[in-house]
Amino acid sequence: MSSDTYNLVQSRYGDIARQSYTIQQDEKEEQIARAFGYSAEDLSSLPEKTDLGLSCGNPVGFANMKEGETILDLGSGSGIDVLLAARKVGVNGQAIGVDMTKKRRMIELAEKNMQKAGVSNAKFIEATINSMPLPDSSIDCIISNCVINLVPAIDKPAVFKEIARLLKPGGRVAISDILARKPLPDHITKNKALYFGCVAGTSEIVRYEEYLEQGGFEGLLVVDAKSDLNL
Repeated sequence: MSSDTYNLVQSRYGDIARQSYTIQQDEKEEQIARAFGYSAEDLSSLPEKTDLGLSCGNPVGFANMKEGETILDLGSGSGIDVLLAARKVGVNGQAIGVDMTKKRRMIELAEKNMQKAGVSNAKFIEATINSMPLPDSSIDCIISNCVINLVPAIDKPAVFKEIARLLKPGGRVAISDILARKPLPDHITKNKALYFGCVAGTSEIVRYEEYLEQGGFEGLLVVDAKSDLNL
């Protein structure tokens, strides 16, 4: 089941990346991004194919990034948060994106966006976010945007342990995700379309906090955006 889920997610998001080359971008993606906290200035500074309307927040906006830091984005997609982070940490810092999309479609798109944006302090790695080829204690801040809810429940604890492994002492995490206020019924959790839409795989808030605590994190703050999908 776990491997099937990864394959389905890879295929779906690979298709989104491929279609971005042929579909004209419209105002819908920008409206979604601005609703989730990106500024008009942020969006205007990015190449056209960077914002695919796949976000559920803006982790860069509350990660308090500092010049010279190393930032890691879990599930970096077309590179929107990596490019914004790279500019915040400056030439002495680095922003790294990790994405597992099959045949590197998303990574290829992100690398093209990086070149168009003229960003030289970023890179993208192909890997799953529960096992990343990066050294221990090498990252100052880890961000993620509507991606951890795509990880099967059985693998979610491994994601947070991996986050803890990679962070430097005193490092921090800023995650935007969709969470459930109560258990979701089977007709939702087993719906593939809702899984791709980052809904069916969501965790309850209390369970998410448990994942973080089991990973050794302290000073947890869950900010409820008061948005309700009415499921």
